[in-house]
Amino acid sequence: MNMSPEHIPGFTTHTRLGQIKNAFRYGVDFVLIAPESRCGPVLFSRNKFNLASVHDSAHGGTPNNGRGAVWARDVLAKAGFEFKNGHDLLLLTQPRFLGYIFNPVSFWLVMEGNDLLAAIAEVNNTFGDRHSYLCHLPDFAPILKTDKLHAEKVFHVSPFQEIAGDYTFTFDIQPDRIAIRIIHRNGPEGVTATLTGPRTPLTNLSILRSNLRRPFGAIRTIVLIYLQAIRLKLKAAPYRTRPAPPKEEVS
Repeated sequence: MNMSPEHIPGFTTHTRLGQIKNAFRYGVDFVLIAPESRCGPVLFSRNKFNLASVHDSAHGGTPNNGRGAVWARDVLAKAGFEFKNGHDLLLLTQPRFLGYIFNPVSFWLVMEGNDLLAAIAEVNNTFGDRHSYLCHLPDFAPILKTDKLHAEKVFHVSPFQEIAGDYTFTFDIQPDRIAIRIIHRNGPEGVTATLTGPRTPLTNLSILRSNLRRPFGAIRTIVLIYLQAIRLKLKAAPYRTRPAPPKEEVS
C-alpha cells in the first residue's frame, strides 16, 4: 500500500481501578504508516536518523532487533490469516524523535478498505521486555467498534499491577479518527487506557509543531511514566519486582 504517512495528534488516558485511585491524561503524537513504504515528508524517515523516524528494528519481535512488517505477516500467517489483494498492513506507533524511542504500545493493523480485520498490540515495559497480543474475531471478520476482544494478561507492564486477570480491547478505526481502549481487569483492580485522536497528514509543519508542543518526544513519555510511578508509590500502592517475561512472543 502506498499510503502517505499520517499524524495522530491525540491523547492517552489511564485510569486506575480499585482501592488506590490514580488517573492522568496526556497529549501524544502517533504516526500511522504503511510499514513497507518509504514515502513521507523531508523531516520523517524510515530506518535512518531524522527529526522524526520509524525503524523496523524497533518493531516486530525482539526489542531493538525487530523484523518489522515481515514479523507481523508471519504472526498473522501462523494464526491462519491470508493476505489478499485489498488487504493492507499498517503500523500505528510513536515515532523516534532525534533518534530516541520508547513506545508503551504500538499497533499493527490489518485493514480491508475501512474495515479492521486484525490487530497486534505490541506492548513494551520500562525494563526492556516486550510481548504482543493478537486480536481478531472468528474467521477474521471485520472488527466493529462495539466488539470486545479478550486476552489473558501474561506480561509484566506496571510494577503496580499483578500479572493476573485479562484485557478487553476495543478498536474504532475510522477514516478520519482513531479510538482504542484497553481495559485490564483483575477482580476489582485494573487499569483503563485509551488512545484517541484525529487522522491528519504527516507534514514537515506537523512534525515541527509537535516538537514545539510536546518537546523531546519519547523522552517526555518515559519521564511521565516515572512521575506517575512516584505518585503511586506515595499513595502506598504495592510494588512488584519484575518477573521473567513470557517465552512466547505473541499470545
